[in-house]
Amino acid sequence: MTPPRPSNVPGTAPGSVFVGVSGASGAPYAVRLVRALGAAGARLQLSVSESGVQVLAHELELTAAGREAVTAAFLERAGATAQVFAPDDLGALPASGSSAPDAVVICPCSMSTAAHIALGASRTLMQRAADVALKEGRPLVVVPRETPLTAIHLRRLLELAEAGAVVLPAMPGFYSRPQTLQDAVDHVAGKVMSALGFAHDLFPPWDGGRA
Repeated sequence: MTPPRPSNVPGTAPGSVFVGVSGASGAPYAVRLVRALGAAGARLQLSVSESGVQVLAHELELTAAGREAVTAAFLERAGATAQVFAPDDLGALPASGSSAPDAVVICPCSMSTAAHIALGASRTLMQRAADVALKEGRPLVVVPRETPLTAIHLRRLLELAEAGAVVLPAMPGFYSRPQTLQDAVDHVAGKVMSALGFAHDLFPPWDGGRA
């Protein structure tokens, strides 16, 4: 039986959200999402993988060095605060169903991370947090950013969807007529916010083509 999926109705948003940042390309998506979640009043938990630290530093052109410094610079860029956990801290609160957050988002989600979650083979805290969300029937949103996708990738993503996760690829829409790259980033972050049940104004809704 598939666990319940999160509601998109504003007002049903989770109070606490764990955000995992893996080593996939897509740091701007993570920044915008964390900023939006913080502005919406979510209690944030954050864990960045070792490869995620490298990607954040490169794509955001951060001068900080080391996991703690890069994570702090990332949160400063996002204008948000969060309870930060080391990627290998499998004894942390998000690793237990009795103390887990209300929802989990992996953004961006590497194919390696997706595969570990799909197979139930958790080696990092973010993988375990996602596993806990699935077993407890809580919202899990994964944001894969990989192209092209192999049959192996597609099978793992299908397994996640069948287990109850929302698979939300970083594919911005263009019906809102984005004018800048940031507009496209906002669209993906807004889709994640909607999947979690948060009201937002990150992109205008479809107007039936009347604009």
